Amino acid sequence: MNSKTMMYILKRIAMAVLTIWIVITVTFFVMRAIPGGPFLAEKAVSEATQRALEAKYGLDKPVMEQYVTYLKDIVTRFDFGPSIKLRGRMVLDVILDGMKTSAKLGVFAAIIALFTGVVLGAVAALRRNKFIDKCIMVLTTAFISMPSFIMGSLMLIVFSVKLGWLPANGATTEGLILPVIALSLSPMANITRLTRSSMLDVLGQDYIRTARAKGVAPVKIIFGHALKNSLIPVITYCGPMLAYIVTGSLVIEQVFAVPGIGRAFVSSITGRDYPLIMGTTIVLALLIVVMNLVSDIMYKIVDPRITLE
Repeated sequence: MNSKTMMYILKRIAMAVLTIWIVITVTFFVMRAIPGGPFLAEKAVSEATQRALEAKYGLDKPVMEQYVTYLKDIVTRFDFGPSIKLRGRMVLDVILDGMKTSAKLGVFAAIIALFTGVVLGAVAALRRNKFIDKCIMVLTTAFISMPSFIMGSLMLIVFSVKLGWLPANGATTEGLILPVIALSLSPMANITRLTRSSMLDVLGQDYIRTARAKGVAPVKIIFGHALKNSLIPVITYCGPMLAYIVTGSLVIEQVFAVPGIGRAFVSSITGRDYPLIMGTTIVLALLIVVMNLVSDIMYKIVDPRITLE
């Protein structure tokens, strides 16, 4: 690894740290600025009880002191504190429990989206303006236009309620099949269109025409040159896509009752659970930043001609 690459990676890490700090700061102060609090429930508590609860969770201190203490706990111990609504549980434990399911859901959905999208995109490019190309473009447009929770609801009605083939509850292994498919459809459609447009551009390049003129086998031209060089935009999309699938499954997890981090995040917002909101927001932002960094570095691996600056 040369010095330029190392400097680029260090620069991106510094930007990632700055981004996470901005996310923490904005989320922390916005939550404190919203009227109300985590202890305002349907059954009103006494003023003394509310003061005792605020003292227990450190909410009685000045906001800046809370902020500094929170940053110190994250940096030194990666400690998000205890959950306010889930009594007796630490926020980090809740996040790790949710991530076990959300990560499994996201990884499988990303693999399906990537493999299917690249294959369909390559087929569409090689059969440009043919019937199969038009069919693929119509389907991908529909999947991009239709929100994932609509697709999820339709699949739930058809395959769980009407046909009874798959369980509607995502708490079981079989119950994850429908959420995985619902999450993978939109990214798969985007990858298909990216692969098709990029591959069409590559197939028109001079070196592809030269290879054909020299009598290089079509299979080698397609897989050794065209497909490889057309994957750069796909790699650009895949890093954020994986983070989006893991972090953007909030609604899908609600539709299929999947016990993942998305469900915990939604519950924390409705319950005004400050520590859990902060913890899940930081982890989700960290995932997005890290995956963007990984995708940038992968550019250099796939195409050495790219200069990292």
